[in-house]
Amino acid sequence: MRAKIAHDVPKLVTATRIMPNSPIADPLAWRSVKTPSLSDLEVLAREVFAGLPAKFRALCEGLVIRVEDFAPDEVLDDLDIESEFDLMGLFQGVGLPFQYQSVPVQMPNMIWLYRRAILDYWAEHDETLGAIVAHVLVHEIGHHFGLSDADMEAIEEAAG
Repeated sequence: MRAKIAHDVPKLVTATRIMPNSPIADPLAWRSVKTPSLSDLEVLAREVFAGLPAKFRALCEGLVIRVEDFAPDEVLDDLDIESEFDLMGLFQGVGLPFQYQSVPVQMPNMIWLYRRAILDYWAEHDETLGAIVAHVLVHEIGHHFGLSDADMEAIEEAAG
């Protein structure tokens, strides 16, 4: 049994291909790794947004994207959400189909990404942080376009 284990180890190491600067190759490298900050997540969200199709982004002119740790208590209460970890994103504003040109002053449409809820979800699922941020961001942009949650669920089901 011992010889078989020793024989299998080189195959495992070869198959894994540990990169020299990887935290796996140097466990002490984990000392400098930190949880993404508010500004880190904002940069990631802007990069995700920049990677969306140009026609899609053009319809988002003036849309403001903000990152906070959690939604305010008033928002959670309004949405009847018990835990601040249950809300990863929020659209606030008037969806494009419902905007009127005759309204003289209108606040910009805003998307809020809630860092701690996103990181909590990330820790519990087998998805990349970028994929989660992209999903939440695109979902909230869907509200900017005037889509309901039910509309977006139907689109996701048809695509999947």
